Amino acid sequence: GTDEHGLKIQQAAAAVGMSPPELCERVSGLFRQALAQAGVAFTDFTRTSEPRHQRAVQHFWGALHDCGVLYKGSYEGWYCTPEESFLPESQLAERRDAQGRLCKVSLETGHEVHWTKEENYMFRLSAFRDPLQNWLRDNPHAISPNPFYQRVLRWLDEDLPDLSVSRERSRLQWGIPVPSDPTQTIYVWVDALVNYLSVVGYPESHSAWWPAAHHVVGKDILKFHALYWPALLLAAGLAPPERILVHSHWSVRGQKMSKSLGNVVDPATCVGQYGVDGFRYFLLRQGVPERDCDYYDEKVVKLLNSELADALGGLLNRSTAPSINPSNTYPRFSEPCFPKVLDSREAKGMGRASAEDYELVAAVASLPAQVAGYFEGFQIYKALECIAQCVRQTNGFFQRHRPWKLDRRNTAEQLWLDTILHVTLECLRVYGTLLQPVVPHMADKLLSRLAVEPGERGLSDLTFLARYDGKPCPFEGRQLGPDTGVLFQRLEK
Repeated sequence: GTDEHGLKIQQAAAAVGMSPPELCERVSGLFRQALAQAGVAFTDFTRTSEPRHQRAVQHFWGALHDCGVLYKGSYEGWYCTPEESFLPESQLAERRDAQGRLCKVSLETGHEVHWTKEENYMFRLSAFRDPLQNWLRDNPHAISPNPFYQRVLRWLDEDLPDLSVSRERSRLQWGIPVPSDPTQTIYVWVDALVNYLSVVGYPESHSAWWPAAHHVVGKDILKFHALYWPALLLAAGLAPPERILVHSHWSVRGQKMSKSLGNVVDPATCVGQYGVDGFRYFLLRQGVPERDCDYYDEKVVKLLNSELADALGGLLNRSTAPSINPSNTYPRFSEPCFPKVLDSREAKGMGRASAEDYELVAAVASLPAQVAGYFEGFQIYKALECIAQCVRQTNGFFQRHRPWKLDRRNTAEQLWLDTILHVTLECLRVYGTLLQPVVPHMADKLLSRLAVEPGERGLSDLTFLARYDGKPCPFEGRQLGPDTGVLFQRLEK
């Protein structure tokens, strides 16, 4: 959704000769378009200018007022309009502006700040130090990854001044008025944070969802989400969100993205260059939540060619090629060729499988649970690392046994050839299933080629190499799906 109120929106609209609602309509449309281009589905798209949200915000303000945590007070300090927040002296630096005049700027963003003094409503944030510390100590995974959890604990040991939660309406008209005080507008951050509640039906039907909510936020807005928002919720008689998942930023060749440097990466261009699946795969494979990650085109091309085009796409092509699988079926598995052993060291002298083959089978068998755990822990890059490692092992297995050299006319050779192909296709089926959330189109292409029906693609009932455990395999002997072509087109450098 889009957070649409505030002074910077009001000023941006005025600068382009539009009304704030017109500007917001256009910009929220661009966000919807970007999500569609990236193949991101959503159950709801929330806009803070919607009537349902305004009603929720006014009700939430009423709850704060009734609990006695709001009071009127005079506030002055350095205000940063782009960040919509007051900043302490410790977060400021002196710079010269374009005219050479000395001015104060935010240390973190470089945005100019202005001294502002006005009468506002204040929120007794200082009263919530203990409740917030108790909440975090009782829920060590409430904020993850851990470095961000530790940062919030440190903030709670520092000075915790009360929070200004309204602005003079004469200065800020584009926002939700304070109930019963038309001279004040509710502070944009208080307004925006309530969208997590308004979207689940607050104040009537939110309890079906709340507090089982996971927020995904950028590290630059951690203080608002991990200090102010939980305190406001506790004050209004609600529980904090179950988890706050924090991500870092992308730099470009080691530099922060900025319009002035001209190094801003346009996601629409990237989707055009690498495809939706390629771009999604790169971002999720390389994006480490706890630290900033570096983006440049050569890195994308190298990773996608190596892991998607060559390793995964090459494996599918080789194992389904008409020359190696002329009947175009999911071949049968032969237990005598690949007998079950409890310890891979027992493998010597039994069947035709090597110790490395048993290691592959063990790795792929444990992969679904491993990937599910990493997905759950918001470490998608680790899940993809594990899949990529298993894909490499499977290529090694295929290369090691050279199925193209086996003689079909020899019954024993034919059984071993079918077993090699069966194991390879089983591995590919697992990878295709696990990759669905990341590369949906490519995973569909892969699974369709293996004749895996839509109802057989769930993560919860994913079994691997059932015949190795002496159980029937529903895919064995099945006709493969039609050739879906190159799985991922190699990219030019």
